[in-house]
Amino acid sequence: MASSQVLDIRIPDSKLARELTEFVRDTESELLFNHSLRVYCWAFLAGQSAASGFDPELLYAGCMFHDIGLTSRYQDSPLRFEVDGANAAREFLRARGIDESDVETVWNAVALHTTPGIPQFMRSEIALLQAGAGMDVAGRGFELFTEAQRAAVVAAFPRGDNFELGIIDAFYQGMKHRPASTFGTFNDDFLAFKDPAFQRVDLCSVILGSDWTRGRALGATCSAHAHLGGLHMTNDREPGQP
Repeated sequence: MASSQVLDIRIPDSKLARELTEFVRDTESELLFNHSLRVYCWAFLAGQSAASGFDPELLYAGCMFHDIGLTSRYQDSPLRFEVDGANAAREFLRARGIDESDVETVWNAVALHTTPGIPQFMRSEIALLQAGAGMDVAGRGFELFTEAQRAAVVAAFPRGDNFELGIIDAFYQGMKHRPASTFGTFNDDFLAFKDPAFQRVDLCSVILGSDWTRGRALGATCSAHAHLGGLHMTNDREPGQP
């Protein structure tokens, strides 16, 4: 497989990778496009450091599609943006005859990249994508990369000015129309940060207000009514009746 290089990072340059790169470049903003490329670089370096076997092309596909669900293409979607990205990757790869097991790996990598505590126990491509995204957005694992590596990656794919605020805004713009999709994730942080009127869904309140709870309360009320009704019937009996 042909490739280009940043330091010792092998960036896929196969026909599939070139088509994929062109598709994502035409769909994403420059901020998201460069972010996706840096995510691949961090993921690749992390995989090298851990000596974990991984397929660079599958990893590249996942990294490049991982935030495409935040774009205006999905401005009417009610789904989680990660699922939109995973579905887009699956459609793209299937159309090019990629093996279904590899398609599933990429789908899982994209869909789970914002879900902590799970990807690291799955295939390397899935774990590495999440690690790379965490490094580029939040600096998670920053100290595991050398200064030379960090400088080279950012020089090749610039973060630009105020990337931090830019990526927060990209998340917000991509999810503000589907706030319900952020329930149970940390994605609601972006909506809360940008929109003072946003109200998080509290799971404890959901549990306490569920049909089970209301049904129990209703059952208790019906039981009390039945008991009172029985007393009323007793009181209505004529004297001397058993």
